[in-house]
Amino acid sequence: MKIEVEVISKEIIKPSSPTPDHLRYLQLSFLDQLAPPVYNPFVLFYEFNGETQPKITEISSHLKKSLADVLTLFYPLAGRVFKQNHFVDCNDEGVPYVEAQVKCSLSDFLNNPIPDELKKFIPLELDDIANELALGVQLNIFECGGFAIGQCISHKIADGLSHFMFSKTWAATALGDEPRIELPEFVSAALFPPKEFNIGYDAGIGITKNRVTKRFVFDSSKIESLKTKYKGKDSSGFNSRVLSLENEKGPSRVEALSAFIWSRFVATTKDDAGHDEKHYIVLHSVNLRPRFDPPLPQHCFGNFYRGAMTAPFLLSSGEECNYGAVIMKVRDEINKINNDYIKRLQQGNEHLSVLQESSDNVIRGEVDTFSFSSFCRFPVYDNDFGWGRPVWVSSPPLTFKNLVVFMDTKEADGIEAYISLEEEVMAKFECDTEFLACVSLSGC
Repeated sequence: MKIEVEVISKEIIKPSSPTPDHLRYLQLSFLDQLAPPVYNPFVLFYEFNGETQPKITEISSHLKKSLADVLTLFYPLAGRVFKQNHFVDCNDEGVPYVEAQVKCSLSDFLNNPIPDELKKFIPLELDDIANELALGVQLNIFECGGFAIGQCISHKIADGLSHFMFSKTWAATALGDEPRIELPEFVSAALFPPKEFNIGYDAGIGITKNRVTKRFVFDSSKIESLKTKYKGKDSSGFNSRVLSLENEKGPSRVEALSAFIWSRFVATTKDDAGHDEKHYIVLHSVNLRPRFDPPLPQHCFGNFYRGAMTAPFLLSSGEECNYGAVIMKVRDEINKINNDYIKRLQQGNEHLSVLQESSDNVIRGEVDTFSFSSFCRFPVYDNDFGWGRPVWVSSPPLTFKNLVVFMDTKEADGIEAYISLEEEVMAKFECDTEFLACVSLSGC
């Protein structure tokens, strides 16, 4: 549902202890430099089921104190990201903390949440590339007394997992749960030294306002049906091999759902260009931490991800998609992101050239790129600030088209898919009968 959110107060929260002088400047890594100049957002919703309900002033005071404390650990978040794309000034200037009144009850909103409305629950514009703020927090108060905590962190200094680990540590700090307080490690620039770019790579390519995001929920039974269906699909012709998922590890939830959504996107768009054939690139974001040898801890803070690029897929008009081939080809590309890949990535130049070439192809309209990012199995519901776990965790839409973000449902192994497409493409995509047959719930 559409909602009205009114800001009632603003202030700046600074770390409870000053950052030492020797930590004043945090150098951005090569991967930080490549990250798009946007904010990673998410919103946690909380309701009260007991008879005793704390006052909003108590909730806010508790959040502000614990935020000040956790900022001493995550000190770059209280600094400013310099536009020169080289470092963060960890100057303790603080983060904006906003309180806002939501003109409806929490239950009314959760009955029919609209993804684009979620942007009202965060304090910063997601594509404000000129903003040097690293973090913003907004406490949203519903008429029923329930509340939502909106957070957004600059993608220039943190990937999705870093954001979730910050929020989890903030919650543990608020709860006084010391064993769950994980200290971040700021080692990204040492592992991926920054570069002076001598070619005009644009990290903001793909940012657009010409897109609409809708939320589709797939329950566990639908996902299991897709996994079973694709497991037996023949993959003849892939790299001149005959592969079958029956002889390999069966498709994961994300693999099966990615192949299905991408195939329906292809079915929707492949005849639009007026050409007999169309090229497609599929990108899957991959967490690099477990792919080091030895693996890095999950609490390493920064951008530790890369996109596994599966390309090109060339489909003729009227040609059907081979699901098994898609899954196997994507899996092969993801498996190539190993320790050897990381060593080459640390050199930087080869990777930058590949990015530039693929970006040029997209700009010229020679290929269609479709991207997937999964937060499934991330600790998104492990955020108890003292009033229980959130009833829902959501992802406000990023300003990219042809993007799918996966998040777990709270229970029962379902998946929420936030799908962003151009408006005219979405109009056809959401009417696809094969797609709708697998959707359990959709949001406008």
